[in-house]
Amino acid sequence: MKNDLSPFLKSSEASLIQIVETLQKAPSLSLQSLEADQTALIIVDMVNGFVKEGPMSSSRIQTIIPTISDLMKRAKVQNIEMLAFADCHEPTSIEFDAYPPHCLVGSTESEIIDELKEVGDYELVLKRSTNGFLEPAFHEWLAKHPQINQFIVVGDCTDICIEQFVITLKTYFTTLNSFSRIIVPIQAVETYDSEAHVGDFMNAIALYKMQMNGIEIVREITN
Repeated sequence: MKNDLSPFLKSSEASLIQIVETLQKAPSLSLQSLEADQTALIIVDMVNGFVKEGPMSSSRIQTIIPTISDLMKRAKVQNIEMLAFADCHEPTSIEFDAYPPHCLVGSTESEIIDELKEVGDYELVLKRSTNGFLEPAFHEWLAKHPQINQFIVVGDCTDICIEQFVITLKTYFTTLNSFSRIIVPIQAVETYDSEAHVGDFMNAIALYKMQMNGIEIVREITN
């Protein structure tokens, strides 16, 4: 990148404004408009280690707990399948080269938060990397539910685990030349803040990248 950042920053600002305006126009989607037997609700990493405790937890992610809990309850009423990914690592995990140690096997950090445990009725899949799609248990679940081709994906982090999962899932169905509808509600995903990682900015960029890859971005999932 050149030393003079002015042209880059100017063009980036214009792009970011367009991205934000596009996301602000995202429509709502009625849960009842989806075929229940073809739909699954996927909850990503709503574990204590990202929500409530430990070096990777964020108060931003706490804000989506009520939205996800409510959506799970409504999905139960409509008999929509639910699956929850939980980050879970051995102490020797190579992922700790990139992130501080977190969500160790057997720790409270690796457990789904109580608010969602209370709703229940989800299948739990432990994941050892940022991309839950790669877990063999998820592929076993897909094989057991061949009729499901519509996925609502919620949780965290928007720009890491959510983005990787939904784009890989969409690519998987494309490779099979099969229809899929993968939906991400803006109000039910979140990321974290740090010095160089501004949550609002990262959310916007990640959501736009998903949309560019065929993911359906909606404002919220209504009744």
